[in-house]
Amino acid sequence: MVGLVIVSHSSKIAEGIKDLTDQIASGHKGIIAAGGLETGEIGTDAVRISEAVKKADDGDGVVLLADLGSGIMSAETAMDLLDGEGISVRLADAPIVEGAIAAAVAAVCGQNMDGVIAAAEQTRAVHKIN
Repeated sequence: MVGLVIVSHSSKIAEGIKDLTDQIASGHKGIIAAGGLETGEIGTDAVRISEAVKKADDGDGVVLLADLGSGIMSAETAMDLLDGEGISVRLADAPIVEGAIAAAVAAVCGQNMDGVIAAAEQTRAVHKIN
């Protein structure tokens, strides 16, 4: 099953999104929160993200969802750190909450990496209010 890593500057936000996706896509064991710094401060850390990717991977690849600009940069750096590890990892261009939920559901339904990313990225066009 495609794994997911939730990258946020806040550990509370990352854990909250993980909790939400765990409830909606029950049965998915490869959703990992990678939020905040090891010290508990706000920020992102490429090494922590790369370790989360290793935990989330079961052989089908891992999709990263990140919150803000430097979170994207840390996710991209983590991907560089994983080069040569044999893990297929990609970053979805999606809203972190809606994208994580859609990606988790797609993964639980057996979608491959392309399908999981497409599900996440389609949430960019979802209107909450008509």
